[in-house]
Amino acid sequence: MCRDRRKNYPGEKQKIFKKAKRIVIKVGSAVLAKDGFTLNINSVLALAQEISVLWQNHYEIVLVSSGAILAGMEKLNLSARPQTIPQKQAIAAIGQSSLMKAYEESFARSGCKLAQILLTNDDICNRRRYLNARNTFTTLFRYGVIPIVNENDSVVTNEIKFGDNDRLSGLVAGLISADLLIILSHIEGLYTSDPTEDPEAQVIPFVENITRDVRDMNCSAKRKTSFIGTGGIQTKILAAQEAAKAGIATWLVNGKSPEVLSSLLHYSDGTKREVGTFFFPEKDKLNSRKTWIGYALRAKGKLMVDEGARHMLSVGKKSLLASGIIGVEGDFGVGDLVQCTDPGDHEFARGLVNYNADELRIIKGKKSSEIEQCLGYKYYDEIIHRDDLVIL
Repeated sequence: MCRDRRKNYPGEKQKIFKKAKRIVIKVGSAVLAKDGFTLNINSVLALAQEISVLWQNHYEIVLVSSGAILAGMEKLNLSARPQTIPQKQAIAAIGQSSLMKAYEESFARSGCKLAQILLTNDDICNRRRYLNARNTFTTLFRYGVIPIVNENDSVVTNEIKFGDNDRLSGLVAGLISADLLIILSHIEGLYTSDPTEDPEAQVIPFVENITRDVRDMNCSAKRKTSFIGTGGIQTKILAAQEAAKAGIATWLVNGKSPEVLSSLLHYSDGTKREVGTFFFPEKDKLNSRKTWIGYALRAKGKLMVDEGARHMLSVGKKSLLASGIIGVEGDFGVGDLVQCTDPGDHEFARGLVNYNADELRIIKGKKSSEIEQCLGYKYYDEIIHRDDLVIL
């Protein structure tokens, strides 16, 4: 947080919102739930009405929605959340059509047309599919259609297990170069401490920089999620961080509050009360490709570098050479994403490698002029070129 901007941040936030044209809205299951076991049609309708107002005012909207498992539980009359991955996959498949039907009927009242997009991590990690997905979103905007996005729960595992729709919303925001990410949750925002343990905890109105201290806030609250929701505050902070790196602002608000989106709209004119926590975007944003490298891909291994290499990468903006590598972990190939850590094992960068793990175990610590002698060949002097490197 940046306290010396406390007097200026409302105006700066207004400027960001007034310039925003493309908005990603993420809604969690807890916002859509009724009694923890059924889909609350009134909540879906209220959300659709508010989003329709944005759409009618010529905003380009993407809705990232949880709730497929919730709708499937209702269809099967289940009174307990499924525990195993196969159960969750099957119930998500059962509920997805009901969730979309509820949205179709609710948005139809305002004349909005919808499209359904189901994504997996493979769609995001594969560069060609990533770009194809972006083209699909762009075309839907041209048709005036609102895409509703969910993870393809019936064929994925980790996404269901970790409740990654928060992360998905951040990735989608980067994918489409959104101006604003709004996360509708069952909490008021980011608190000064865990509100379940500290009765004096207060909502933080804004965060300028998402530091390690910010990421560690409300850690115990991560384990106290709602019955039907599985994300927690930590996944929301990480989504905001990923969006900030791409130059996108994030607003975390209570989606159960009546007309919350209308409050955000009117706030741009200074006529409504302060709500939620606003995460400012970073001024030096990453380009689309580096956003994809740094936050869309999953690391296949780790390279530990010495302090000299860390300084050259972070401050000198140089490429990583073999001479600066002191340790190699994992089994990765050429072109895979790896983490870069300092001697204290703190990750500070990520990048795409030009050599595989076995090759790097041989040439680590060597000068570039010695690579061919060690391997019998040489692809590049750089282990990770600066154009393929992202400082976190």
